[in-house]
Amino acid sequence: MRPVVGSVIATGLVLLGGQSGAAAGPDQGAQLAATCASCHRLDGGGTGISSIIGLGEERLTSALLAYRASESPNHIMHAIALSLSDEEIASVARYVAAQGSNQP
Repeated sequence: MRPVVGSVIATGLVLLGGQSGAAAGPDQGAQLAATCASCHRLDGGGTGISSIIGLGEERLTSALLAYRASESPNHIMHAIALSLSDEEIASVARYVAAQGSNQP
């Protein structure tokens, strides 16, 4: 199990690291959310890891900031949140929250 977790973290950090420093364009949130989709289904379905669709922008931003500050205990989310700038957190939260408003 640990090699899988390490692989997920490494993959997420590589994907996110490639985005660091990128200008905040309309596609940045979608690109960052693609990493989220590796664990959290962005269509609102599935079992296991909870969907993040339907959470508001403020709730998503607060959650990511809490993971980054180690206020919420989750090693994977802590590592992912550490790799995101404040601008990237806002961008991905805005994108994911907008996806929730597109659900039937």
